This record gives sequence, structure tokens and C-alpha cells, in this order.
Amino acid sequence: MPNILFHYLYRNSGNYKKYDFVIFTNPDNVNLSELEGFIKSKLIWSEWFYAEDWKLPELFLPFFDFRIDPTWHEFESVEYTDEVANSPITLAEFMEVVNNTKQL
Repeated sequence: MPNILFHYLYRNSGNYKKYDFVIFTNPDNVNLSELEGFIKSKLIWSEWFYAEDWKLPELFLPFFDFRIDPTWHEFESVEYTDEVANSPITLAEFMEVVNNTKQL
């Protein structure tokens, strides 16, 4: 089965955005629609997550102001890819981290 491409972004208080992605190996052949449903069930208000809690790189913009800028990131989408994984953890390990994250 192909690897999984996880798209996410950071949006600051001025609505400036920075996009990125992580590619996970998928040795357990996790179904894409099940994965998306799982991720959405773990998001804050169906949209946000803390990248650090999910072991993903934070995408803050160069000029970050903790007084007004949010610290969460937005989930965008998941898709299959044949590109090489760039994450040190597998998709199953990522899902375990997400599952064990405290929900607000």
C-alpha cells in the first residue's frame, strides 16, 4: 500500500499561512477514509491540533507574537502517495501519539 501524505498548515492572527506536509510509511495498510475520520475525531473543534503534541514540526511564521497569534495548527487533508517517507515514525506510531493526546 502507498505511503500517507498528511497536509497541514499554520495560520497566524493576520491570516498569513504556512503550509507543509509529512509523509508516513503505511506498513499496516491503513485505509485513507478511516484515517481521515480518526484524525478528525481528535481535532480541537473539528479543525485544530497542536503540532508539538502530535510530534509534527511546528510551522510558525518568522514574526510570531504569543499575545495575539494562535499556537495551534490546522489539519488540511490526507492522501496516498508513492513519495518516500520523511517522518521518523510510521503511520501506526503517529496514530498512537494522536490517540494518546489529551483533548480539550
